[in-house]
Parts: sequence; structure tokens; C-alpha cells
Amino acid sequence: MSWDETQCNRIKWNETGWKTRNKLSRAGWDGNVWHGQPTLTFPALTLTVFPRVLLRTLRHPIFLLVVLSQVCMSSMVAGMATFLPKFLERQFSITASYANLLIGCLTIPLAIVGIVVGGILVKRLRLGPMHCGSLCLLGALCCLILSTPLFFMGCSSHQIAGISHQPGTQPGLELFPGCMESCSCPSDDFNPVCDSSTRVEYITPCHAGCTSRVVQEVTDKSQVFYTNCSCVAGGGPVPAGSCDSACSHLVLPFMILISLGAALASVTHTPSFMLILRGVKKEDKTLAVGIQFMLMRVLAWMPSPVIHGSAIDTTCVYWAQSCGRRAVCRYYDHDLLRNRFIGLQFFFKIGALACFALILAILRQQDKEEKTKATIPNPGLQQQLLASEAKKEPEESRV
Repeated sequence: MSWDETQCNRIKWNETGWKTRNKLSRAGWDGNVWHGQPTLTFPALTLTVFPRVLLRTLRHPIFLLVVLSQVCMSSMVAGMATFLPKFLERQFSITASYANLLIGCLTIPLAIVGIVVGGILVKRLRLGPMHCGSLCLLGALCCLILSTPLFFMGCSSHQIAGISHQPGTQPGLELFPGCMESCSCPSDDFNPVCDSSTRVEYITPCHAGCTSRVVQEVTDKSQVFYTNCSCVAGGGPVPAGSCDSACSHLVLPFMILISLGAALASVTHTPSFMLILRGVKKEDKTLAVGIQFMLMRVLAWMPSPVIHGSAIDTTCVYWAQSCGRRAVCRYYDHDLLRNRFIGLQFFFKIGALACFALILAILRQQDKEEKTKATIPNPGLQQQLLASEAKKEPEESRV
């Protein structure tokens, strides 16, 4: 058996700069027995070609728009995962455990279902790039529509004695009722009580002018009441704790809309990923996926919680002080909090929708160009046909 020397040492370079070297050491054939062990050199990426590949990937319009849409979606998810429990606590006067229970039982399972449904649709319907873009656009549009009613599902902040509903202003002693001036209440204490008859909340029992405290045992738990309150009609009693929200019954409809929107947004996960895999060149797919996840973490998961936190802080109307510094927010303007939190979510959804719309427009333009090229005859092919016909004519004349 002969050995082809060209198969022993072969070096190939492709356009991405990957260098593949397959070299087999040949000791010779002894009859039908091969002596010697093959050796394989692993691929190595040259540093001089890597920047060119990276630049080519980032300049790909479909890849760049898909990544931007996923950045918008991830920013929305990061902000919601970080601050949605706090938003529910403040807006609907529910406990932290109940808020997290609602998120864990509704939002997360429906988001998982949305990802699975998106994958099933892509596989069963064998969706191409055009249909994947349409599915992403439809999912983002439905998610945006479901977010619109959230702006109106809430209620305004109840009245708090001594605190004006203007973010950034701190209450002074002159703003509190004159009935508590003789109490010399400390300004840094926080132990709210609620006058349920007028729905007025006081920062501490001292600010309500209360002088007595009564503890009642009710169904295995104790309830604290304050009496002899000079600022409360009839002198009390007033229970300890903040006043309940007047729209607590809206928490379930609110969470259902949030969860359905999350499910529809999750439907776009698999088709958008397929747009990347089918849009870039085969040799660039691995690098494209790596760049995608890097940009998502740098542009979405890192800055989004900071942006949401800063927006929420601007809605605070009363900051607690610690050592002369601003510590924690005690009261928010509920209307402003809802509009800015939901508004940020709405902004990122609009960004994702715009990216998917541009992707679909580019895909349609590319499809039209391909159809136009298919209908226009190739000049080189026409010349070959004319030459072949010209050769046939002399032969027929000879016959």
C-alpha cells in the first residue's frame, strides 16, 4: 500500500484566521501493519486576525440589532428582578414574603413556559430568519400592549402628617401639627401609627400626641394600640403600623399582567438566538455567541439595577437620617413611583420592539435583493450559451 505524502502534512488557512495543522508521523508500512502513532496539533487563533474577526462580527447589522434587543429585554428583567418585590410592598401594602411568593408562583413559571413555547414554535414550524423576526416582533408588541394598563393600576399615597408629597423635601417641625409641639419628639425615630378614621399616618406615636400604650392579645398575636392622642379625634386609640393601601385588591391583576408580559417577552428568546446563529458566518458563530453574552452582561445586567434604583430614589418624599446622612427612604410618592418604574420597563420594551422592527425590515430587504438577483440572468452564462449555439450552427451547415 502506497502512502500519499500530501496527506501526511497538511496546513489550511481559512478566512477567520484559524490555523489547522494535521500532521501524521510516518514510520512506514510492514505488510499490512502500520508502525507509528499519529500526532495532532490543536487549532490556534492568531492574535493579528482576532480584531478583524471581532470588528466584522460587530458590524453585522442583524447581529448588532439582535444583541441590542436582547440588551433591552435583559435590562427590563434585571430591573424587575431587583426592585419588583419592593415596588409591590410599597404600592399595594403587602409583605415581602407575599410579594416574593407571587413572583415565584406566577412570573417565573410563565417566563419559563414562554421560552419553551418559543423553542417549540421554531422547531415545529421550521421557522426561517424572516419568520423568526416576525415572531420576535409579535411577542415584543404584545408584551408592550399588556404593559399599558399597569400605569393605572395603583393608588395615590395616603396623607402623612408633617410630610408634603414633594420628592426631596424633608419635614420640619413647623410642618407637624401644633398638638405635638409640647412632646419634643425626636426627628430620627420611626414607629408609624395610623388613624384609620381619617387615614392619616404619623411617623411616631409621639407625633400623634399619644401618651399611653396598650397591648392586646388577639388570636395568638399581640396588637399594640396607643391612646390619649392629642392629634387624633377622640384621643384614639390608634394601632401601630402604617396605613394599608386602598388598592391592595389590585395586586393579583397587576401580577397577572406582569407575568403574561414576561411570558410573551420570553417567547422571543429562542427565535432571536436563532437569528444570530443563522445570520453570521459558520466560522464566526462561536465568537458571536460569546460577544452576545458579554454585551448583555456589560450593557444590561450591570447598569440596569443602578438605573432603576436611581429612578426609584427620586420618588422618595421622606428620608431617614443616620449620623446626619441620608440612610433609607421611609415614604414614597406612590403615583410617581409607579410611573417611573413602569415607565422604565415600558422604555426598554419600546427599544426591543424597535430593534425587532429594524431586523424584520433588513431581512425583507435582503430577501428582495436575493429574488432580484435570481431573476436577472448572468451575463457570463449568456455568453457561454451564445458561444455554444455559434458552434452548433457550423456543424449543422456542414451536414
